[in-house]
Amino acid sequence: MPTYPADPFCSSRAGFDALVTKLSGEGAAALSHGEVERLIEDDGRELLRLLMQDHVELRAVKEEASIQPMRAADGVLRSEKRPTSRVLGTLFGGIGVRRLTLVKQGACGGLRPLDARLNLPAGKYSEGVSRRLAWEVAQVSYDAAVANLRRTTGTTLAKRQAEELVVGLVEDFDAFYLSQPLQKATCDDLVVLSFDGCGVVMRPEALRPETRKRAENSRRRSTAETVAATRDRSARKNRKRMAAVAAVYDLAVVPRSPEDILRELHRTGPHKPRPKAKNKRVWASLEKTVPAVVDDAVLEACRRDEGFQRRWVALIDGNAEQIRWIGATARDYGVEVTLVVDFIHVLGYLWKAGKALEGNAPKTIEAWVAERSLRLLHGRASGVAAGIRRAATARGLTGSAREAVDDCARYLLNHKAYLRYHEFLRDGLPIASGVIEGACRSLVKDRMDITGARWGLRGEAVLKLRALRASGDLDRYLDFRASRELQRNHLDRFDASELSGLRAAA
Repeated sequence: MPTYPADPFCSSRAGFDALVTKLSGEGAAALSHGEVERLIEDDGRELLRLLMQDHVELRAVKEEASIQPMRAADGVLRSEKRPTSRVLGTLFGGIGVRRLTLVKQGACGGLRPLDARLNLPAGKYSEGVSRRLAWEVAQVSYDAAVANLRRTTGTTLAKRQAEELVVGLVEDFDAFYLSQPLQKATCDDLVVLSFDGCGVVMRPEALRPETRKRAENSRRRSTAETVAATRDRSARKNRKRMAAVAAVYDLAVVPRSPEDILRELHRTGPHKPRPKAKNKRVWASLEKTVPAVVDDAVLEACRRDEGFQRRWVALIDGNAEQIRWIGATARDYGVEVTLVVDFIHVLGYLWKAGKALEGNAPKTIEAWVAERSLRLLHGRASGVAAGIRRAATARGLTGSAREAVDDCARYLLNHKAYLRYHEFLRDGLPIASGVIEGACRSLVKDRMDITGARWGLRGEAVLKLRALRASGDLDRYLDFRASRELQRNHLDRFDASELSGLRAAA
């Protein structure tokens, strides 16, 4: 019968008694409640570390008393026992982990059953540290994340270590989403895809080749040229790489009228409320090209509508590359996609044209834009384009004012096939891409556009963590990753007949 220590938690019990003695003493009686909190937090963290140390030590003692030869994935039985140890950085501080390694002379690799049962990470830091770091980095800078970890836990790690840990954390991102069940959607619900791009200031080596070449050429200018370029803001060009942003979600069909849209925009009078997005997933990528992100989005949409029984809608801003690749990818998958240009994007062009034609009076411009917006919502894009061009000619506009009008008219005419708002509203389709605009801001700008920040391609990992957080999936993803880590770091090393209970639980 195996024997274990009489009191396997003697160290942590001693630590607890020491803390109680300290809190019961005369010194603690003079402390404020805040000082008592800090005392308990600091000494309590050491107590938690001792508890964890005592627990893994007890597991090691039990293993020594019960370990049996085991067969590895190569089919060879490992029977020779060798004591080994390692250090693990936990939320409470560093601990030592003793375990036995099963080896066989002449066979490569050993088996560590306790490592598998504890699901120890391949690196130095525990799953709890990784989880805490993931939440921190998804919200704040690496410097702030490392400082917060140091302040609130017993973990100290360098910024570079944190970056490497985060890059490893997101390696199961795509596999996670392919494995996830979706909330139920009806055949009447729309499948909505939306795309946009957001520039991120990069370090020179992380720019795309053509952008890096232009940046290098611009740095060869004389001092006088550089000063002149700074004045016209061109010195800020060639510093950014576009992050491709995508969103896929389900949406109920709610028919609306053009008048509903205007009343909603101006917050005047009754209007039908917009339906809420369901099963929303948003993400962004610095590494992938627009075609690759479009393909990922279509794959996600296919997962939601395998039989192509629902109507697909793609909200776009008019980017020619997006339109081309959405069409090409849809044809490859044999699905029809209705392309809709974001009405809010169109309003931006209308406002610029209205300012050029009506001057700087906000109310006058607003009334002018409202009238043209209603015509657009009734499907009269060509008429609006012709009308503003005639007005510009009649008023003799030239220079930048005429350019704003021509840009607006050209945009409306070039995209009139995607501006059939009267049909889209009648069919209950969305015409504004608030989801993707919010994703650009929350995923990319709020984190990547910090003043002075310069990113490398490792910034992709931060975008993935922020995408998981924005979609409400970060904790479930980290649970999924822990299960995958158990499989690849441990179970894959053993024969399929070994550790059956652990495999069943995984």
